[in-house]
Amino acid sequence: MQLPYELILGWRYTRAGRATRRNGFISFISGVSMLGIALGVAALIIVLSVMNGFQKEVRDRMLSVVSHIEIFAPNGAALPDAALTLSQVRAHPQVVGAAPFIATQALLARGEDMKGTMVRGIDPAREPEVTDLAIDLKNTGLSRLIPGEFGVVLGGELARSLGVRQGDKVTLVAPSGQVTPAGIVPRLKQMTVVGTFDSGHFEYDSALVLMHIEDAARIFRLEGPTGVRVKLRDLHQAREVAADLAKTLTGELLIRDWTRQNRTWFAAVQMEKRMMFIILTLIVAVAAFNLVSTLVMTVTDKRADIAILRTLGASPQSIMGIFVVQGAMVGVIGTFAGLALGLGVAFNIDVIVPALERLFQASFLPKDIYLISRMPSDPQQADIVPIAVISLVLAFLATLYPSWRASRVNPAEALRYE
Repeated sequence: MQLPYELILGWRYTRAGRATRRNGFISFISGVSMLGIALGVAALIIVLSVMNGFQKEVRDRMLSVVSHIEIFAPNGAALPDAALTLSQVRAHPQVVGAAPFIATQALLARGEDMKGTMVRGIDPAREPEVTDLAIDLKNTGLSRLIPGEFGVVLGGELARSLGVRQGDKVTLVAPSGQVTPAGIVPRLKQMTVVGTFDSGHFEYDSALVLMHIEDAARIFRLEGPTGVRVKLRDLHQAREVAADLAKTLTGELLIRDWTRQNRTWFAAVQMEKRMMFIILTLIVAVAAFNLVSTLVMTVTDKRADIAILRTLGASPQSIMGIFVVQGAMVGVIGTFAGLALGLGVAFNIDVIVPALERLFQASFLPKDIYLISRMPSDPQQADIVPIAVISLVLAFLATLYPSWRASRVNPAEALRYE
């Protein structure tokens, strides 16, 4: 099948034109535009993939410690009827696990070192139903939490900062004191470290203390669990399930899903992702509109060719089509080169970044600042397709004005001095 001559000439103008110094310069500008589009598209894909990976990594590590939904009594009091609440929660079809817990804050001391901690009293038998961390610790640390023995499982960073290991003693200082004739005396309890954990989430590894729920009730003088932790079949349905439970649960209870526990962080990541998309899209736009100067120079250089084509019967629409094809080819090649480069880096960033860290003897992601210590990447079709479409559209729009000017060339004027 014979291709339209507009396509043939447009492609020829794209890849040829090095016979003269002027043509070589035009070809160089065209190559720079193509390279700019490719680098802009690649940068967009890499940055958004890293941001998606960062968000997913932090979310997964957070959810290894935090349950999908938490139900608790106001003011940190004990649930009025924990058994009833558990049965009503488990009746929901989306719920796959529920476990009681006690949540409070305390100080943990070892010698002269003292740290503020989040204390979570758990039922070791039921906790694996609601968190992945408990599944990993089921046969190690959690099995050593025996009621009455006052054992604790510490986050790895917390244990290292206090300088303790399994078998060492630490002192727990409860927030509410004990009233005596001499005044209010803080309540202290010596605890035994029976294990440590590393969830990969610095916030919890540096502050979380796990103990048996019965020991926590005794130390903090509670009549029962302060809440229920819930795991769902689909974590993305957390808000809908939380709304359903709010309508069906008995009593005055507060319900919080995982998206609200770190709402500010997730909102900041989404805003940053949108702003990065806009900023990097402007880079692609600048590269795409470099095509305007390339095509204007090409049209000026090809005025005689345009005039000859017009005298041979080519219509203004055909002339315009030739230069649209030329500019579109640059946009298409640049876009697909950028897709190949961006996806290649995004899918191999776990190899590239460690190599760069070894080369420069540096750590790009200190875990005490960025919560995770490795560069994650999660390329998503929902990001890649719009990037490619926007790049192609911008390249096409950049060709319209120069192509229109080419179609307006007067053959007689163009050939007057030839």
